[in-house]
Amino acid sequence: MDYSNLFVCLMGIGTVFVGLVCIILLVTLMSYVCRKSEGKSTPAPAAAPVHAPKAGVGPELIAAVSAAIAEEMGTDISAIRIISMKQI
Repeated sequence: MDYSNLFVCLMGIGTVFVGLVCIILLVTLMSYVCRKSEGKSTPAPAAAPVHAPKAGVGPELIAAVSAAIAEEMGTDISAIRIISMKQI
């Protein structure tokens, strides 16, 4: 019986197993380091308040909807006319 093929197979499986164990250990170590360093970080300064968009339908939204409808219909944007639009 030829044991060299069995030896190569077992060495390959062993190498993969050892590599996976090393990756698991490295991920666990990095997780531990990140958790420890997370508690020591200084708090970030407060960001400027974000203004909420105004209620209603603006001209930008009408232009975007018009372009989407014209593209879907396969026509020029000047061929369609939106009479009214309200936000639901």
